[in-house]
Amino acid sequence: MDNFLTKETIVELQTLIVESLTTYGFKIVAAVAAWFIGLFIIKKIAKVIGFSFQRVEIDPALESFLQSFISVALKVILLIVTVSILGVQTSSFVALLGAAGLAVGLALQGSLANFAGGALILFFKPFTVGDRIETSAHTGVVEKIQILYTVLRDRNNRRIVIPNGELSNNSIISYFGNSHFGIEIIFGISYSDDIDKAKNIIKKVISNNTHVLQDPEPVIAVSELADSSVNILTRSFVSDSEQYWAVRFDLIEQIKKEFDISGISIPFPQRDVHMYNHN
Repeated sequence: MDNFLTKETIVELQTLIVESLTTYGFKIVAAVAAWFIGLFIIKKIAKVIGFSFQRVEIDPALESFLQSFISVALKVILLIVTVSILGVQTSSFVALLGAAGLAVGLALQGSLANFAGGALILFFKPFTVGDRIETSAHTGVVEKIQILYTVLRDRNNRRIVIPNGELSNNSIISYFGNSHFGIEIIFGISYSDDIDKAKNIIKKVISNNTHVLQDPEPVIAVSELADSSVNILTRSFVSDSEQYWAVRFDLIEQIKKEFDISGISIPFPQRDVHMYNHN
């Protein structure tokens, strides 16, 4: 053992340690310095981007998403630069990150679809907060648009959370994307009733409702000669989305009452059964 640790061997070990510390120690110090300096620069860039977004009055949800995305992207680039300073082959490291990203993507396909859907909604704005929208399964007022989910509030004050992937890939109806909101109701009257009389009653009830706008002018017209009724379509408009359902329900009730007073009937399907005695 004593022969193994000769003076020459000790000198060689000392030289190797000094060279390793000189080579790799400098790389480690440079990598650590590059990491912290890079984080400082990224923080400053994020502040500048945030200030720029505020000046152009970008949507807050979109602003938060873009800032987070840019920050993560810059940090990934900084990580690759830092690893390259340590002497690691960046091509291998990038390939490793790509493989890891692919594995995560396959495991989170649904979440990534919602993420992409949220980005599309925030960029193209098919609807905004406060709009009333109708999907294939739900109807409600948009409360929040998040990056993965959109939150609605329905007529029964229930909170509905819908994945953005579903909203971006399916048809939706936006009722309140304009400055006035249409209320369409169809009334069926008997073929024996006076059409002009019924239309005048509907016009009077609509005119007496203080929430109904006169511009655009309400529409009252015969829309269909159905099997058992003459259908009269009414289309009126309100300016306040909160009044939509209240006005709709009130118009239906008041017009029905006025029809009853004036003797105008609302027919319902009937079936006549004839019995024959063959004896």
